[in-house]
Amino acid sequence: VPKLLRSSRLFLGAFFVLVCWSAAALAAAEAAREQITPAPELPASMPWNIDALSAAPDVEWLDTTGPVRSLLYAGEPFNGHATRVFAYYATPASVQADQNAGAAAAGPWPGIVLVHGGGGTAFANWVTRWASRGYAALAMDLAGSRPDLEAGKRVRLPDGGPGQGHADKFDTIATPGVDDDWPYHAVANCIRAHSLVRSFPEVDPARTAITGISWGGYTTCLVASIDNRFRAAVPVYGCGHLSDNSCWLEDFKRIGTEQSARWTRLYDPASYLPACRVPIFFINGTNDFAYPLDSFMKSYADVTQAAKNVRIQVNMPHGHEAGWTPTEIAAFIDAELLGTPGLPVVDRPVIDDRGPRCRVTSGGPVTTATLVFTADPGPINSLTWQTVSATVAADGTVTAPPPPADPRIFFFTVTTPTGQQASSPAVLTASKDNL
Repeated sequence: VPKLLRSSRLFLGAFFVLVCWSAAALAAAEAAREQITPAPELPASMPWNIDALSAAPDVEWLDTTGPVRSLLYAGEPFNGHATRVFAYYATPASVQADQNAGAAAAGPWPGIVLVHGGGGTAFANWVTRWASRGYAALAMDLAGSRPDLEAGKRVRLPDGGPGQGHADKFDTIATPGVDDDWPYHAVANCIRAHSLVRSFPEVDPARTAITGISWGGYTTCLVASIDNRFRAAVPVYGCGHLSDNSCWLEDFKRIGTEQSARWTRLYDPASYLPACRVPIFFINGTNDFAYPLDSFMKSYADVTQAAKNVRIQVNMPHGHEAGWTPTEIAAFIDAELLGTPGLPVVDRPVIDDRGPRCRVTSGGPVTTATLVFTADPGPINSLTWQTVSATVAADGTVTAPPPPADPRIFFFTVTTPTGQQASSPAVLTASKDNL
């Protein structure tokens, strides 16, 4: 009888484990099939088929053995023909096995979608960077091409979508339909990539993020506003209000007032960010040539339905490597997906008769702070900036000596014990910066 009891207990224990595993697997499968729930603030003119984009696309694996795998997945029709999108994909297991460090646990891992900027492509080293941090990472090419083995080269896909030139991004707005518009394909292919990553059994579909650089940051703003299944988004440089101020003003002038208004309605993040429900972290430099601080801060202000944070770096260089290097990107995403300590959040600063001040409202400890300001009357992306040390009180209040002249723009930046930074929103006091 004792032997029978032991057998029964073993059977019941195994049965219990099987039931728990099955329940977890079913829950993961159900989460992977989760549909995008469009926010009520999304514009009625939105051109994407959300139900179709919620489903994982067909995929063809090109390489399944290397540390970084490659694949093609189905995209949107382009000029009447089907398209496919090239992507790199890596997991902690694939990169660790290549490094002879032993395979990582089987997951499920959090997932991340990586979106390149203008002139870029899918970057294998970007994927490796995130896989080495414990994420299943996918980076796609949004120009109808794939990287060549020779660095810096591209190979046009026979069934690729539109290129990424100025005409592809702007001029096609004047043609009937949307299937030749680069922004239409870029957003759709990022959401398709997300649906694909969420369908992989090694990925936890409830923990996914997106980050993009320059035009990829622009696209990230759009995608995060539409696809509420993401849990974090980090646009770097890219923002909306591009027809107000950006390096593409001549493009808007060329396509004319009517088509500029249509482009803004269909494809500018300003039309979509009020719908964003995904926690979002905006990163930019003070003097960015493409996405100037006035348009950038308007985009930050557009987000009213989600948690948000911002990091503004004086004279931050513009580029892919410069755009994926800040460690604050991972800190923000880790906090949202893994529950690690978050970055400080700083409220809107003021300057009054008590001087400049702001408050750290949440996040981890702050060791130092600076007031950053300019009174330079020149073009907004060519300004000279000054910084002064600020004092951080125990209650999170940050104060600084008054600037020598009334600033045109000012903000605070705080630094954590690990050297990571977050900023207050920048305040633009000149009327010409708020048009």
